[in-house]
Amino acid sequence: MPIYQRRGEVPPKRHTQLRRDGLLLTEEVFGLEGFSGNESILYHLTSPCRIKEIGKFEPIQRDEWVPDGHAHRHFLTADIPAEGDAVTGRKVLMWNNDVEIAMCRPAEAMGDFYRNGEGDEVIFVHEGSGTLETIFGDLPFREGDYIVIPRGTTYRFADAAPQRCLVFTSPGLIETPRRYRNAYGQLLEHAPYYQRDIHPPTELKTYDDRGEHVVVLRIKDGYQRYLLDYHPFDVVGWDGYVFPWTFNIADFEPIAGRIHMPPPSHQTFQGRNFVICSFCPRKLDWDPNAIALPYHHSNLNSEEMIYYVSGNFGSRRGIEVGSITLHPSGIPHGPQPGLVEKSLGVTETHELAVMCDTFNPLRLSSWAQGLDEPGYAYSWYAPEGDIPESEIPTIP
Repeated sequence: MPIYQRRGEVPPKRHTQLRRDGLLLTEEVFGLEGFSGNESILYHLTSPCRIKEIGKFEPIQRDEWVPDGHAHRHFLTADIPAEGDAVTGRKVLMWNNDVEIAMCRPAEAMGDFYRNGEGDEVIFVHEGSGTLETIFGDLPFREGDYIVIPRGTTYRFADAAPQRCLVFTSPGLIETPRRYRNAYGQLLEHAPYYQRDIHPPTELKTYDDRGEHVVVLRIKDGYQRYLLDYHPFDVVGWDGYVFPWTFNIADFEPIAGRIHMPPPSHQTFQGRNFVICSFCPRKLDWDPNAIALPYHHSNLNSEEMIYYVSGNFGSRRGIEVGSITLHPSGIPHGPQPGLVEKSLGVTETHELAVMCDTFNPLRLSSWAQGLDEPGYAYSWYAPEGDIPESEIPTIP
């Protein structure tokens, strides 16, 4: 997010001396795209290259579920058990080479520090609140926040307060949509949110601690452990354009029209070959002949994942809080039978959902298989979408 920020002590000029109690601090340029992209500059008490011990490397193991049939899917995540911490508790639902989508309900506080060295992260906080401790300072978060964490950021969730999160990880950059920005990076007048809605880290806390600390780095499709003999949050000051931040879904200003607006009007983030959208409470189309529900459409070169947060999603039956639908490429989808007629004359919606459209097929995990509701693909079959359970064929 191209907003200049500054915390703590920095020298008047880049690449010049900064001392604390006579100690020459170590300058780190924290940048994207080599030396031509956005960057921040951090000043450390200790060289960030210093490690006491290289620990174990653990490859990421993904167990894939390949269904026998290509069909629409409905995953029920409301009752998934809490386990692990805010990183180890992440359970991957689906992925491709551009994005990984996981759920997390942490059961315990993080002990080690974490750094994703190969991807940006966007964490949608469905339930819970707390503080994300980072090398850039403390980042408070609350229910409904998107937490945007640039790759290379060392962080730790401060406590084990009850949380439910949807986690997107991408080896490409996750950023605000280009069409919302001018040539200088400022969000345009017609953008559905503004710089004031972006919340950077608050207080920078500098730790001068020579105790042992573990940092877990995600890199090369695995996790590498390092033992440090100093606290990784030893930054005295920083400034620049790269840092973690939050944006609350309640601050998204929906774009409405006289007739139905397509999903790109809800876009919140863009990634490499995928987008993240926010469906928020809004006024519906006001043309007297308008059909407010989404029209049937075929995802010919994309796949649509929707996570249902709250409210009544008008185009779907049988959806509950925590439901995830996946409408894969190549087959059409749209409102279930009877819902279009029922929606005529409705003037507003109170749904809240997060959508991810990918432009390459998604692979499913074996964990997702255990959450799958087999009858969903047949919910368009009956005239009113109501099929007796005994008549629903089983989809392997």
